[in-house]
Amino acid sequence: MTHVREDVLTAFLVEDQARFYRLAYSYLQNREDALDAVQTAVCKALEKYDSLQSPEAMRTWFYRILVHVCTDQLRRRKPVVLVPPESLDAGSYEDPLPPDESLARRVDALPAEVGLVVKLRFYEELSLREISAVTGWNLSTVKTRLYTGLRKLRISMEGAES
Repeated sequence: MTHVREDVLTAFLVEDQARFYRLAYSYLQNREDALDAVQTAVCKALEKYDSLQSPEAMRTWFYRILVHVCTDQLRRRKPVVLVPPESLDAGSYEDPLPPDESLARRVDALPAEVGLVVKLRFYEELSLREISAVTGWNLSTVKTRLYTGLRKLRISMEGAES
C-alpha cells in the first residue's frame, strides 16, 4: 500500500493555492474568511496526508476538505458588520470575481447545492466524477444539479436581455 509523500502534497497545495482561495471566496464572500478557510483546510490536509492512498485522488480529497471547512464556517457565521471599503487594507489577495459580475451574482443566487456544482465545474474545472467525489453525491445527482443550474442561469440571462 503506497501513501502520498508529504512533499508531493505540499507542492500541490502551494501550486494551486489561488484556486483554493477562489473556491473558498465563492462560498464565503469575504477575503479574510476565505484565507482562513484555505489555511484551515491546508492544516487538516497536512495532518491527515497519510490517509491519502493515491496521488491521483489528491485534488478531489483536498477539495472535499476545503468544502467541508467552508460549510462549517458558514454554519458558525455570525451576523456581518459592514465596514466602509476605504477603511480596509488592500491586502495581497483581490476578490476573485469573474469578469462578468452579473453572471457571478446569478451563480451566487442559485440554491447552495446547485451553485456549488456550477462553481466546481466551471470555476475549478473539476470533472463530474471529481465533483461527485468532493461532495459525496452520486453522479446522477451532480448531473441533475449542474443541468438545473445551467437552465436557471440561461433563463435568468434571457430575462435580463429583454
